[in-house]
Amino acid sequence: MPTAAPIISSVQKLVLYETRARYFLVGSNHAETKYRVLKIDRTEPKDLVIIDDKHVYTQQEVRELLGRLDLGNRTKMGQKGSSGLFRAVSAFGVVGFVRFLEGYYIILITKRRKMADIGGHAIYKIEDTNMIYIPNDSVRVTHPDEARYLRIFQNVDLSSNFYFSYSYDLSHSLQYNLTVLRMPLEMLKTETAQTRQESFDIFEDEGLITQGGSGVFGICSEPYMKYVWNGELLDIIKNTVHRDWLLYIIHGFCGQSKLLIYGRPVYVTLIARRSSKFAGTRFLKRGANCEGDVANEVETEQILCDASVMSFTAGSYSSYVQVRGSVPLYWSQDISTMMPKPPITLDQADPFAHIAALHFDQMLQRFGSPIIILNLVKEREKRKHERILSEELVAAVTYLNQFLPPEHSIVYIPWDMAKYTKSKLCNVLDRLNVLAESLVKKTGFFVNRPDSYCSILRPDEKWNELGGCVVPTGRLQTGVLRTNCVDCLDRTNTAQFMVGKCALAYQLYSLGLIDKPNLQFDTDAVRLFEELYEDHGDTLSLQYGGSQLVHRVKTYRKIAPWTQHSKDIMQTLSRYYSNAFSDADRQDSINLFLGVFHPTEGKPHLWELPIDFYLHHKNTMRLSQTRRSYTDWLTPGVINHLPLPYDEVTCVENRKKLIVKKFHKYEEEIDIHSEFFRPYELSSFDDTFCLAMTSSARDFMPKNVGIDPSPFTVRKPDETGKSVLGNKSNREETVLQRKTAASAPPPPNEEAVSSSSEDDSGTDREDEGSVSQRSTPVKMTDSGDSTKVTENLVQPMKDVYGINLSDVPSEEDLSIYTRFVQLGQHQHRQDKSNQQHCSKHLDGVIKLTHISSFSQDNIYEVQPPRVDRKSTEIFQAHIQASKGIMQALGKEDISMYREYIRNRYM
Repeated sequence: MPTAAPIISSVQKLVLYETRARYFLVGSNHAETKYRVLKIDRTEPKDLVIIDDKHVYTQQEVRELLGRLDLGNRTKMGQKGSSGLFRAVSAFGVVGFVRFLEGYYIILITKRRKMADIGGHAIYKIEDTNMIYIPNDSVRVTHPDEARYLRIFQNVDLSSNFYFSYSYDLSHSLQYNLTVLRMPLEMLKTETAQTRQESFDIFEDEGLITQGGSGVFGICSEPYMKYVWNGELLDIIKNTVHRDWLLYIIHGFCGQSKLLIYGRPVYVTLIARRSSKFAGTRFLKRGANCEGDVANEVETEQILCDASVMSFTAGSYSSYVQVRGSVPLYWSQDISTMMPKPPITLDQADPFAHIAALHFDQMLQRFGSPIIILNLVKEREKRKHERILSEELVAAVTYLNQFLPPEHSIVYIPWDMAKYTKSKLCNVLDRLNVLAESLVKKTGFFVNRPDSYCSILRPDEKWNELGGCVVPTGRLQTGVLRTNCVDCLDRTNTAQFMVGKCALAYQLYSLGLIDKPNLQFDTDAVRLFEELYEDHGDTLSLQYGGSQLVHRVKTYRKIAPWTQHSKDIMQTLSRYYSNAFSDADRQDSINLFLGVFHPTEGKPHLWELPIDFYLHHKNTMRLSQTRRSYTDWLTPGVINHLPLPYDEVTCVENRKKLIVKKFHKYEEEIDIHSEFFRPYELSSFDDTFCLAMTSSARDFMPKNVGIDPSPFTVRKPDETGKSVLGNKSNREETVLQRKTAASAPPPPNEEAVSSSSEDDSGTDREDEGSVSQRSTPVKMTDSGDSTKVTENLVQPMKDVYGINLSDVPSEEDLSIYTRFVQLGQHQHRQDKSNQQHCSKHLDGVIKLTHISSFSQDNIYEVQPPRVDRKSTEIFQAHIQASKGIMQALGKEDISMYREYIRNRYM
């Protein structure tokens, strides 16, 4: 049993009950054994009054409480016809509370969809929300502008790419979450002594004694507010309600696919966290604000886990993090000129790189060193445009590196991607692959297990050059790659894909799944990863630029189909239209949702402001009392722990961000196995395994018999499993997928890559309901084409087996086959007898021993399972129980039974 585990929220199902004077929000855990109640006052017209007694109710107690409320709120005492308590809505979480010019609203999540699973911790996407006005109509004070603010607020579509989890902290990386769980035991005991228990447990003393004091420490960390999007909405109740009511959501992307390696499932998860600081749309948010927060800042994390073991302690997990973001300078582009590429303007001079210092200080605290900047903007231009940013960024990095130790200095790598794309002498992705290899080696990656014995026995040359920090429990990523171009969309996404592809090879190698840390294009694994990254790029591009990606990986590989060029033009026009006409309204909605602007009586309204510059730059409204040093620009203490990130160091300041509580090992708050499988309840497979994800075997592996099933085998362009879906229920309508871009001819010329806007987005996303399914069915109406498709679906017998098989074998063939079987059986008997005779004569023969031995399961050898004594006794007791011979229950069994009864019925 692990010594520490993440705390699972006990508020996962909510029901809002309504009376004339109150709202009662009843929340329960997944098993509906523990309940909490919030009382919200409806008689206050403009104030929010919430009472949380912080008591844990049982199911029976909640029924009695609701019954008393129903009886006490009826119009006449004893009246049975009308109810005094109404069930308003059912929900899965509270997004927050917001007020404009009248009273407060409560925002509830009414629909959710499971998007990913990390070690049994489910990640959900918000599908629908409900916004309910709290004050009663009798006390409501109306305002003429309230409805307009409400429309602006609801322009932020919460059903579009907002994610949450009840047990996994999405605002932090996997490395941080697992590092917190591995804190020293003495430190956890110290933190537990300072935390008082919130509820009385009738079995607490007895349970700890029977278990020998072997409890489990539940750990809950404070979220990283930079990536939380409802922090302002929950701020008003943060200090008055129990922490389980606080459900923090992130905005960005989350996708998961299954990589089957000879039947062994490996989950590839991609999580993108968009920063809520200085957030906005493409041309309205450029550069950085006065606090060092940059526009379009997204942290992308790729997680690899062995799905055969669902546990953070026993399972194998690996992750790699990289960042994109605008150039950290004061710069902007004027869109009033109605030009596709407005000129870049440096708004303020910053000779001491004050803004860049604040930005890189944040990165060193979160990621450690080295910070690597991959700058993809153009270096050679006829008219100086993008190069303005490069020159200023080089000067800022050079200045800041003067005051850093040489081993922890910021690494700046300029790489003009547009120049290499137009070049006919080299392949841009080949050059980028070499660059990605060196970048991954500098930072390393995270893995929660030590190096496998096969890699120690036969080490790879590249493996020994890998950076990062090696610890007894595995490896840590130190530092991060920061990629940027002008928009941080198309070029950035392709560069991040190539770096992620290189890191994926190292991750697979570290888990013992491949023999060399190298992945090639046109394999099932890379195709699956490429589709995941295209979904990721399309989503982020829509959020910031208003359209999908234009230049994709296939575009830079120069294998995109002819039709892709026209799509690029349409996506460029779509992006230009969105930037010119709709981005201002979207920016107002984001400012209102994130609390950047607060409506106030007697002050200008949001739509009356000419610009929102002073809202995001707080130093324009008031002068700072303290000025940071121009030379000692790092936060104190950060440089002492480099290259490790300061946020992951076990110090006093970081311990204050943790909530540690001791639980019984069978408590529902820390038992992720019971949370996921619910073994004590009748559940269906549809609910437990509701996550439908892209699979390499089903969606990418060819369907022909005799093909190598390995996902690391290079396929021909026409061998992809994406080309044919198969017959539907109606055979007359043959449905194909148009996800076969590799078989299409090249574009008309090689310079078409950079003909449209330099960072634009494309590819239709037709089906939003499926997970990572970007294919659109195309109906084939021509009869001639349908016959050809049917011929491709049903292959001849000779192509499959090599011969034409007849319907029924002849009698002669059957007799020959019978004699062959009898000969085989007779030979098998003789082999056994000869083996016994020969074993006596082998004593003088030299016995050869293996040069190498493998200490654990890997791709070369699998050790047979060893059954320990305790397991044998359990099996024997099970056999005896079937015969009616029962054994007496032990103290541990009695403790488990009492815990179950207490959670279920008390």
